[in-house]
Amino acid sequence: MKILIIQTAFIGDVILATSLIEKLIFFYPNAEIDFLVRRGNESLLKGHPFIGECLVFDKSKAKYTNLFRIIRKIRSKKYTYVLNAQRFFTTGLITVLSGAKYKIGYDKNPLSFLFSSKVKHEIGEKNYAHEINRNQLLIQTITNEGAEMPKLYPSADDFNKVKVYKSSAYICIAPTSVWYTKQFPLNRWIDFINQLDESIQIYLLGAPSDAQVCEKIIRTTSHKLILNLAGKLSLLASAALMKDSEMNYVNDSAPMHLASAMNAPVCAIYCSTVPSFGFGPLSTNAHVVEVEEKLDCRPCGLHGYPTCPKGHFNCANKINIDKLVAIMS
Repeated sequence: MKILIIQTAFIGDVILATSLIEKLIFFYPNAEIDFLVRRGNESLLKGHPFIGECLVFDKSKAKYTNLFRIIRKIRSKKYTYVLNAQRFFTTGLITVLSGAKYKIGYDKNPLSFLFSSKVKHEIGEKNYAHEINRNQLLIQTITNEGAEMPKLYPSADDFNKVKVYKSSAYICIAPTSVWYTKQFPLNRWIDFINQLDESIQIYLLGAPSDAQVCEKIIRTTSHKLILNLAGKLSLLASAALMKDSEMNYVNDSAPMHLASAMNAPVCAIYCSTVPSFGFGPLSTNAHVVEVEEKLDCRPCGLHGYPTCPKGHFNCANKINIDKLVAIMS
């Protein structure tokens, strides 16, 4: 059996879709499983023991040339199943033209009427389900009910690279997010860090573009044992470091899903979004901190905004920092 999983959205979406791999390989240990991602996310699946080939779709340039190039490659692979974990037209077109015997995706995809079968994808408090359970519906007819945990596989080199940072107890903080309204404000991170035990080592994680923010935190905080690792570690090396952390403080963003995939302890801070969207932390030791006051403007959207639509950002500014500190007590 040859299977292709399609998830060309963001880092967190790819991580959550790895739960499909874990379930499929349990039921079909001899299956050949490939995975299609957008360019930039392929490093997440490097060295994955259950993935034959990680296919890459470059959306950033010559999009349609690359689209039909990847479709031709997919057709040449002659998959039995194509599982589309995304809800948008482009991946729908890839699915429809894949040549696979069975094409399965979500009913929200505009081309779902051409799939072999489609399943519901519902986001909202009334029909709560975690994204891994929504993804599980794609393979329920060929496995069973109930999702597996997402999982990543950092290499021995990844673990060796971060071994030097594990000589004493530490926590990791990933202070940024692509979306401003999903990001705990800089001054509030600083207030939180200043209340932590001065003996605990702190590592700041993020992409190269986050390094400047992390440096500002270091310059402003009174905490002395703090190191900026933003841009210095790959995603898998970051996951390897998070695995043995006393706690990982994150926004509703990719590092939260890295923690879930490593079953690492995590505290997820929710600002404009809410856990009931179904993208919350999955680790055994998981905490969610959010504003206690009921705000009529929250949630303001599924993803986030460059600025607070109301101008006050109370969903972040009114979060009780004592709750963050208490998790380390």
